Amino acid sequence: MALAFDSNRIDFATYQPKHFLWSLDGKVATITLNRPERKNPLTFESYAELRDTFRELAYADNVKTVVVTGAGGNFCSGGDVHEIIGPLVRMQEAGDMRGLLDFTRMTGDLVKAMRACPQTIVAAIDGICAGAGAIIAMASDLRVGTPESKVAFLFVRVGLAGADMGACNILPRIIGSGRAAELLYTGRAMDGAEAERWGFYNRLVAGDQVLAEATKLATSLAAGPTFAHAMTKRCIHQEWSMTIDDAIEAEAQAQAICMQTQDYGRAYRAFVAKERPVFQGD
Repeated sequence: MALAFDSNRIDFATYQPKHFLWSLDGKVATITLNRPERKNPLTFESYAELRDTFRELAYADNVKTVVVTGAGGNFCSGGDVHEIIGPLVRMQEAGDMRGLLDFTRMTGDLVKAMRACPQTIVAAIDGICAGAGAIIAMASDLRVGTPESKVAFLFVRVGLAGADMGACNILPRIIGSGRAAELLYTGRAMDGAEAERWGFYNRLVAGDQVLAEATKLATSLAAGPTFAHAMTKRCIHQEWSMTIDDAIEAEAQAQAICMQTQDYGRAYRAFVAKERPVFQGD
């Protein structure tokens, strides 16, 4: 239920962002990066609008899962060479350290917002998935890819560290530190088969099926106990910096909270009646 002081919140049922496409089908939202002629690169404006969208999703009761994809057979080619990298080089030449840091913090805030929003995020990845595009895929909760896709954390190719937008923290947790180090040091691309074998992709499907498969997965999750899913996401994120004892205590508290939800009672009553539970996320 929206609170009275939330009158300025985004209405995601009618939302029309300026820098990407948005659709809402039932409880599943789809974000489509939509500059296919350039393989869907990001700009300063699209970074900021994506960040603000994921921040606002924390207040969206009608959105339970999010699919992120790209138009035209590619996911995202990273930061636009002319609209981001060019201006950043000019900042560097002018000695504008503050401007450079403002930009890198803003891009990191996108990852923070993705990890903090309660919705499960499923990335549907085809074609090029490079630089910041690879980071968006990495920051998602689940990833569906294609054999033809190419995932590259190519920051080193432009003279930058692989340490960008949380890559040195998150990527090793997905694929292991040795494999992450190789990708971040070399900037080379993983094809779809390698990405699945290394655990970056949860599943691999044909290119003409990737969005449908990601949407099917997101829809199934949206039909589940979404309050509990949000709790799982929070625990996965916060327990990275915990000891085992602290993690066990955090999960004890999380489960006790979930046991107060209506979905917990629905599951029990459905089990007793030998029926399939119908979860409502409350």
